[in-house]
Amino acid sequence: MANCLNCDSYVSEQYVKVFAPDGFDSVRVCPHCEDKMRDGNDVREARAPRQQ
Repeated sequence: MANCLNCDSYVSEQYVKVFAPDGFDSVRVCPHCEDKMRDGNDVREARAPRQQ
């Protein structure tokens, strides 16, 4: 079972396969993270709150 490294929310193994960098077994940011976002190969602070 994988969890987001930022907010500790559950993420599926398929989500990890798609969005985690090679060699990682978890993601750095997930859809539940309100304060950070993926930006290419990096993670950045969100500029505005996410729409739910």
